[in-house]
Amino acid sequence: MQLTDFKALTFDCYGTLIDWESGIISGLSKLTTRLEQPLTRDQILEAHAQHESYQQVVTPELPYNQLLQVVYKRLAEEWGIRYSWDEAVAYGHSIRDWPAFPDSASTLQYLKKYFKLVILSNVDNESFKASNARLAVEFDAIVTAEDVGAYKPSHRSFEYLFDVLSSIGVKSDETLHIADSIYHDHQPAQQLGLRSCWIHRRFEQRGFGATLRTLVEPSVEFKFTSMAQLVKAHHEQLSNG
Repeated sequence: MQLTDFKALTFDCYGTLIDWESGIISGLSKLTTRLEQPLTRDQILEAHAQHESYQQVVTPELPYNQLLQVVYKRLAEEWGIRYSWDEAVAYGHSIRDWPAFPDSASTLQYLKKYFKLVILSNVDNESFKASNARLAVEFDAIVTAEDVGAYKPSHRSFEYLFDVLSSIGVKSDETLHIADSIYHDHQPAQQLGLRSCWIHRRFEQRGFGATLRTLVEPSVEFKFTSMAQLVKAHHEQLSNG
């Protein structure tokens, strides 16, 4: 199987195309600078992952920017730090400031020439507009948690995606799902028979960062450490016929 065999590429956004871990760390800086005992970057991200994933299960209807307000509150309570609700609201709005990975926009523009491009993201529609501007490409379809009323790894997210793909003339077996998170993306994709490609952004780091820890590596068709590597592989396959 080759990358050139597919008709559409579906993308997780945050962690794959947008550097959400840097965004999270920056957005939480007002809290973390008040800690009596400093936490490591990974300790902060792992605490965030625990509260975020719990909140996504118990309030799946809550838009992501509002859900992050609750996560901010829970982190402040866990760490015993005084906070204001205005700070929590500002953290929810900080999604619009999260940076794209340096290789995201250019590689998406390249891939747009050969594939239909679709987003499947645990985000709200308003926040994604700012991220989309950073990615500088027109997606053929955008599916958010706000659209679905559920957060990945819920199978509802992927079932909704399959309906959207069908509406633009693409079958699920013609689709490759591209993501970093094992927990949010690769495990449910495998369970539903959707082929996937792992962009392992944290390959030089220990731990799972801002996603929940999983016990095994995903079974994927392709694995790269960057979007640039994926594009290089695709270009080589085209050149080799």
